[in-house]
Amino acid sequence: MADNQQPLGLLFDIGGVCVVSPFQAILDYEIANKIPTGWVNFSISRTSPNGSWHRLERGEIKLDANFFTAFNSDLKSPELWRRFHETRQKEPAGDASVLPPLPELDAEWLFWEMMRISREPDPYMFPALRKLKESGKFILGALSNTIRFPDGHPYNNDSANIRAPFDFFISSAHTGLRKPDPQIYEAAVNEMDAMAKKRGMEGAKASDIVFFDDIGENLKGAKKAGMRTVKVNLGKTQDAVRELEKITGLQLLETQDRAKL
Repeated sequence: MADNQQPLGLLFDIGGVCVVSPFQAILDYEIANKIPTGWVNFSISRTSPNGSWHRLERGEIKLDANFFTAFNSDLKSPELWRRFHETRQKEPAGDASVLPPLPELDAEWLFWEMMRISREPDPYMFPALRKLKESGKFILGALSNTIRFPDGHPYNNDSANIRAPFDFFISSAHTGLRKPDPQIYEAAVNEMDAMAKKRGMEGAKASDIVFFDDIGENLKGAKKAGMRTVKVNLGKTQDAVRELEKITGLQLLETQDRAKL
């Protein structure tokens, strides 16, 4: 598909794209507790693929006390802290002389704050999704690294109707596959293809899809799978919606939001 050609399908990550980013909760926590910004994300990413966070998002372990013990341990790894400090030494204001003590974190509190904040629909993207759904011009899919909440937990309820705009929803915790695993993109293409045929089209290929995500590694995986990609930057979802307008030819931002831009 050429860059200026309308896609058949639009594929969206959830956290940081369709709902408020959990990364915002992390950043706020780091600033409030005088923790070097970027440490939590560094720790989570560097424990891949078998860190507690990644195993939770693949549905391999339960969200219970054992998870929080393991997550807390991942955030207190002396080796990862040393490596993180080394990356900061390369920055202009870095200090190579002393390795500071590991930050004290409340992993369980931080986790639930991330979950709380990321239940709020994004004020720019979510209204745009509703308009896209109403247009009926595109197949809308969600491809999200997710978790399973314990039975009976209120977060199992989609009270904000986040899933409503989507024709299909692929969850890492329910499939056992997690972005950027190539197989999860293959699953998304297969779902998009099935939906296209159900609508009487010939089908859909990876090149017929544009994928929106806020994490570079996930976008790289989608690009390798053959999709077009759009990066959604923290706090800049309105820019992503403007890009969505260019791709779809639809007006998706509200008048007052357009004036702000």
